[in-house]
Amino acid sequence: MSEGIPKTVVSFAALDCIPCPFKPQCTTAKKNRRQLSLHPRQMTEALRHARTQQKTTDWNTDYALRAGIEGTIRQATAVTGTRRTRYRGLAKTHLEHIYSAVAVNLIRLNAWWNDRPLDRTRTSHLARLELTLTA
Repeated sequence: MSEGIPKTVVSFAALDCIPCPFKPQCTTAKKNRRQLSLHPRQMTEALRHARTQQKTTDWNTDYALRAGIEGTIRQATAVTGTRRTRYRGLAKTHLEHIYSAVAVNLIRLNAWWNDRPLDRTRTSHLARLELTLTA
């Protein structure tokens, strides 16, 4: 059992795996042998069921909607810093959230009106430091 998940681990003998002509297609293990982790039947069936559902168009449509929502939340937290409130009290915090939503909407409208895609690239800490030093 690892990470709190019960499973059965099956290890093949190195003498069985080393001469096998299909070893490069089977494993990239450095110990020259294959190891399988088998989950309990109930968990395996649940995984199989979830994977078959993920191939349907309904699931993909729902997931695309979720991805859009998560993208909006990420943009709001990155641009306006809404993870921490600047004020005390529910009314002021609510007003800050409204201002944050308006700011995100204005940013998106500006990008849409100017045919400029929203910046979706990630800049590493080192690249940001380099940019600030050159500016």
